[in-house]
Amino acid sequence: MGWMMQTINDWFWWDRLWLPWNSTWADLEDREGLVYAKASDLYVTVPFSVGFLIVRYLFERLIATPLAASLGVREKARHKVEHIPILELYFTAQSKNPGQTDIEGLSKKCSLTNRQVERWFRRRRNHERPGVLKKFREASWRCVVYLFAFLGGILALHDKPWFYDLKEVWVAYPKQSMLQSQYWYYILEMSFYWSLLLSITFDVKRKDFKEQIVHHLTTLALLAFSWCANYIRVGCLVMLVHDASDVFLESAKLFNYAKWEKTCNTIFVMFAIVFMVTRLIIFPFWIIHCTWVYPLDYTPPFFGYYLFNVMLVILLLLHIFWAYLILRMLKKFLFGSLTKDERSDNEEEEDDEEDSTTTEDHDGHQKVLNGNRGGSVGNHH
Repeated sequence: MGWMMQTINDWFWWDRLWLPWNSTWADLEDREGLVYAKASDLYVTVPFSVGFLIVRYLFERLIATPLAASLGVREKARHKVEHIPILELYFTAQSKNPGQTDIEGLSKKCSLTNRQVERWFRRRRNHERPGVLKKFREASWRCVVYLFAFLGGILALHDKPWFYDLKEVWVAYPKQSMLQSQYWYYILEMSFYWSLLLSITFDVKRKDFKEQIVHHLTTLALLAFSWCANYIRVGCLVMLVHDASDVFLESAKLFNYAKWEKTCNTIFVMFAIVFMVTRLIIFPFWIIHCTWVYPLDYTPPFFGYYLFNVMLVILLLLHIFWAYLILRMLKKFLFGSLTKDERSDNEEEEDDEEDSTTTEDHDGHQKVLNGNRGGSVGNHH
């Protein structure tokens, strides 16, 4: 068994998979003051991700909750759900959305009308959905993290020649010494994405849950591979491009929950513009062009070259998917017909409830929708 594991390990770390044909791992050993990235460096992201969760817990309770109160963010009063054992058993064991035939059968067993059974299931589903305060706390945490990540990225990159001339990204590759600023930028960013994966089961659930999982895993795989293959320069650029629009998104959500409608709408439009520019223009035509074309001026293509670009294309496809949803939301918003977000797990309305609800999309990207006043915006990723 030990021999087999060693063989697998040797194959996995075979130089030709990760590095250009004329380079070996021996070339990337620390010497003469030069420090190179090592796979073992990434182990620290696991305890760091737990640290992020602890800091998040404290932030949400000590900072986000008082901030929500100061902005007038309040939980919406919900109808009390009467405990009916037969309906509760069906809800927990079979389905939260019974069909018409099942509703008729349940109404007979409980001596209730079909309408009463339907109302009970609506209230029971709403009871399980997260409140606005939980959403506000999540959005405020991500807003702060993305803001510091973006500013940290600017601080780490602003004085680097390859920030302005992308051809410089590949000069002397792969023998590029790692800088301390790059180390911390990577470690903290990866730790944050690990924390998002660890918390995704108890965070606000969205309909694009699967897309979120794919996005987080692809991002982590991309960062891990770029670290091991010493694609650190371009990896930093990818992180900076992704963090830029998220700051606007999360801040728009905060104003949305606080019901600052005009501010929310303005920031949402800014978010949409920044997203389109960074994710659909800069990312494919600058970053992917940089990883697809420029390396060939220095070395023939190798397995790592293809793998890295495939992961970038997967991210691009996710960007296109979310851009489509953003544009559809923006169109409805601009023409005053935004009444719901198909991606959202919306709170259902009761017959005697007010005609307003909150919808939510990817990463908590949500919007307040008022049926009697047209639409007010939301968000995306």
